[in-house]
Amino acid sequence: MPSTTHLPILFLLLISATFTAAKRSFQPRALLLPVTKDPSSLQYLTQINQRTPLVPVKLTVDLGGQYLWVNCDQGYLSSSYRPVRCSTPLCTLSKSSACGDCFAAPKPGCNHNTCGLNPINTVGNRETPGEFAQDIISIQSTDGSNPGRVFIIPRLTFVCGSTWLLGGLASGVTGMAGLGRTDISLPSQFSSAFHFPRKFAICFSSSTTSTGVMFFGGNGTYVFQPYIDISKSLIYTPLIKNRRTTASPDYFIRVKSIKINGNNVPLNTSLLNFKKGRGGTKISTVNPYTVMETSIYNAITNAFIKELSNVPRVAAVSPFGVCFSSKSIGSTRVGPGVPQIDLVLQRESVYWRIFGANSMVSVSDSALCLGFVDGGVDMETSIVIGGYQLEDNLVEFDLAKSRLGFSSSLLFRQTTCGNFNFTANA
Repeated sequence: MPSTTHLPILFLLLISATFTAAKRSFQPRALLLPVTKDPSSLQYLTQINQRTPLVPVKLTVDLGGQYLWVNCDQGYLSSSYRPVRCSTPLCTLSKSSACGDCFAAPKPGCNHNTCGLNPINTVGNRETPGEFAQDIISIQSTDGSNPGRVFIIPRLTFVCGSTWLLGGLASGVTGMAGLGRTDISLPSQFSSAFHFPRKFAICFSSSTTSTGVMFFGGNGTYVFQPYIDISKSLIYTPLIKNRRTTASPDYFIRVKSIKINGNNVPLNTSLLNFKKGRGGTKISTVNPYTVMETSIYNAITNAFIKELSNVPRVAAVSPFGVCFSSKSIGSTRVGPGVPQIDLVLQRESVYWRIFGANSMVSVSDSALCLGFVDGGVDMETSIVIGGYQLEDNLVEFDLAKSRLGFSSSLLFRQTTCGNFNFTANA
């Protein structure tokens, strides 16, 4: 068995060899996946084409997910499906400690002597045993401005899940697209296969009728109509690791303080750091709104109410705790005219600014609620930045440089995440 220190190099060689046929005919600069927002579940959905023959597979995007998993219980028919066998280098790389046997007739998800992994539904909090496998997918390329040619990846690894595992996912979804910090997540497989830079970017639309985008690899060019290059205005902060859980697939950043309307919010700042594996701030796409530990939530909401004291409050609407009369709040280019919220990062001059479009949620014709949720006093992570606060913000995860780049609201640039030109030819 290879040593663990050589596994990333071995994985690169394995996947590079697997993709040789595709690379001979076409070497893409970057890859592209569309993202839509489901109006009922508020989940962010993407779609890949998988199997032989190819079929569309709808997936919920999980930023901290360890890998791609799909339901193999129903309708999984593919002549190119290959289970990953026990004790192979790929199985070792996956960090699996399970070797499975299935004594029924062989089929996807049920084979003898196969590598076992447990796919996790992080929305519905469900987990089951699954089979580690490979199959064909097709995906579109991009130059960062326009979509390009579609190409085939012969053997992308994924995990076979079950129908029961789908509980809580959006209608029509048959799995989850894991983008986390693992060697077998989608970004890692794409970058290893085509020698891309180890980075990807997400840009979720705030509209359920327009399409956002995810970029993988490339030179950091992100162009949205009317030809606005977002890469030129990104702000960077380090990606950090929770030392007690170094194997965590989640993406953490260091928030040092929070300001509202330029005024510091009094917080228990020890909660913003890791202590015995707890605390800190991470980014999530499965939480629809930012969730905060109770004392942080109370401090933020109290300060926000104070700054907006001239606006009448109205009855709270779950899951929110603070709501205002929308009739007394004006409109700006960046959403409702409310105090801005700054997440201060590695120094005072570096901050992620949250404007009204990402802080206020319209719950009725007459009410706007502050879009943060009280997560209780026993949160493992003190602040979980959720999907609503990411919308119409481009966020780049650069693992090679261990940094996160963010744009703040694209509305200031007179564009949105729904303005990528999916129809043009590269």
